[in-house]
Amino acid sequence: QVQLAESGGGLVQPGGSLRLSCAASGSIFKINVMGWYRQAPGKPRELVATITEGGNTNYPDSVKGRFTVSRGNAKNTVYLQMNSLRPEDTAVYYCWARLEPTGYSGWGDYWGQGTQVTVSS
Repeated sequence: QVQLAESGGGLVQPGGSLRLSCAASGSIFKINVMGWYRQAPGKPRELVATITEGGNTNYPDSVKGRFTVSRGNAKNTVYLQMNSLRPEDTAVYYCWARLEPTGYSGWGDYWGQGTQVTVSS
């Protein structure tokens, strides 16, 4: 089985910073891409940031310049540094990975359970 576990969410004031962490564990042969999505109440889940095995990153305009995604040395971890947070960043943040489990052929999408980020004064 493959599991993604997030940590680091919480309550922060506007303009503050938070760092999210996610670790993938289990029978994993290879991880292609890791990243973060978020979902606010009443809204669809949206992309926040992704990073490939080679280190290429992708951000939507809404977070570009404020958020930074990175991979750990072990390559099964991904981090999201969030600076200059705004109330509109409030959402549940989900870790995501596209990976190939050991013994299976082909890539699959895996999700963490989510961590709440609330930006409020």
